[in-house]
Amino acid sequence: MATILSNLIQLFVGFAGGLAVGCGFVAFLTVLGIIPRLIQLSKTNKLIKSYIGCVVTGTLFGTFMSFAGIHWSQPSILLAVWGIFHGVFNGMLAAALTEVLNVFPLITKRIGLNQYLLWFLMAIVFGKIAGSLFQWIILVRY
Repeated sequence: MATILSNLIQLFVGFAGGLAVGCGFVAFLTVLGIIPRLIQLSKTNKLIKSYIGCVVTGTLFGTFMSFAGIHWSQPSILLAVWGIFHGVFNGMLAAALTEVLNVFPLITKRIGLNQYLLWFLMAIVFGKIAGSLFQWIILVRY
């Protein structure tokens, strides 16, 4: 009986913590308008339902994988593809955040490097991809 009560308490605390973190994540994406801005930039308004499904599915799958303790022994090529997906998401999120907040346009304008703005944004995207590949191929595999 004590084990069942302990499991129910852990379930409640985990669910409440997940709701708090999830609400913060959604507020971050919503208030800053990152996903709508990505949709606008990519001109893919017809795929809004797909974006919603991907965000919800990805969040649920990521949460499950965080708590399940499942270890994958997959080939390096599969981990590289997985790392590329993570890197593209993180890179696009970082690039969208900096664009929404106008960080890079202001910096490049002040130091007189307006013509290199695209290079700065692409450096962030590819840096995030490289970091995610390193994480998934080197750190997760071993």
